[in-house]
Amino acid sequence: MVASATRKIVLSGYYGFRNSGDEAVLRSILTALDEEGAKAGITFEPIVLSADPEWTTKMYKVRAVPRMKLSEVRKAIQESDGLISGGGSLLQDATGPASVPYYLGIIKLAQWLGKPTFVYAQGVGPVNRKLFHRLIASVFKKCRYISVRDMESAELLHTMGVKQDRIEVVPDPVMGMRLPEETEEAASAGAAGAATGAGAGDADQPAPAPEATASAAQAQQSGEEAELPVIGISVRFWNKERAELTALADGLAQLARQRSVHLRFLPFHLPSDEEASRFCMGRIGDLAGTGSRISMAPATDNPQDMLREVDGCSLLVGMRLHSLIYAASRSVPLLGISYDPKIDHFLARLGSVPVGTSDQLSAEKLAAKAQHLLGSRGDWQKQHSGQIERLKREVVFPAQRIADYFVKDKG
Repeated sequence: MVASATRKIVLSGYYGFRNSGDEAVLRSILTALDEEGAKAGITFEPIVLSADPEWTTKMYKVRAVPRMKLSEVRKAIQESDGLISGGGSLLQDATGPASVPYYLGIIKLAQWLGKPTFVYAQGVGPVNRKLFHRLIASVFKKCRYISVRDMESAELLHTMGVKQDRIEVVPDPVMGMRLPEETEEAASAGAAGAATGAGAGDADQPAPAPEATASAAQAQQSGEEAELPVIGISVRFWNKERAELTALADGLAQLARQRSVHLRFLPFHLPSDEEASRFCMGRIGDLAGTGSRISMAPATDNPQDMLREVDGCSLLVGMRLHSLIYAASRSVPLLGISYDPKIDHFLARLGSVPVGTSDQLSAEKLAAKAQHLLGSRGDWQKQHSGQIERLKREVVFPAQRIADYFVKDKG
């Protein structure tokens, strides 16, 4: 049996803000490091830079330090064996000029302290300030491993001066997130494989059939709710005039009056997505007498709770990137509404396109597309199964590469 070596690794990302998508990224990376590290004989001890260290420690059972307290960040990096930056859309200036300097600064600090740095499945861009291009290239050239979650991010890094052969394009980490019981089953299978001397590949277990997982989740619902196809809906505020939310709500209202459905709003970012959901619910209005119903999922800090919600859906209509990734990972048909290029990039990897954008969304088209997918779920799953299974296979690549680095370093 391979002797295990312990390596402390600091994780830098948008963690501790209780955004379901980013917390799902953290959960997925921690699971991948744990599983791929075990295969390589490495035990990773994560230290997470968090906006709420106490909550992060409670949620994930890992050490966490305040992300904005430089002295504690420096101490954590100093006593670590390396730093992971990612995943998520960290290096972009669309939301303001502060994000790029912060995340680059954390990587640069680790490099100054002589620690190996790894870029884990990041989405890079948009980066409109040319000064940032030079800074990103300078820091990334000194990283031991670079992976991004789409080809467009790789191409942007190349234009900044990072060599293409140093960049690996991988799926978003959340494609690998499982429900708690599935994680336990995988861990048990992995332990059994290790005990019998099986190779790393032998421990991999096929994902449950889409129909089985959806049926199991929907079986938890009761009575009338279980009889209706559930439309999961993830919305966020974007345009000030709310035109895209108005069109989306109108399309869902048309659908709910054409056939009986359960419109289930899923707030990924609290509390703003709850407010956006209530805006849409108010626009849809009373569905009494239509045979349809409308509700909002309870607020949750745990990304796996939201994954379970998505798993019980017949269709997902989403603005949030990770709502679409959740759906794809569970083989739930999806309709994406693009407000940012990252939505288009992910859908392209599935061989799909948005049903509309934040600038142009037709209520009639949305209702028609939703009707079609509700009647052809199996066809959608067959059409996209190849892309989905490939993404699930490739999602562990960054964790494998990082574990391999420390195996060589150990040797």
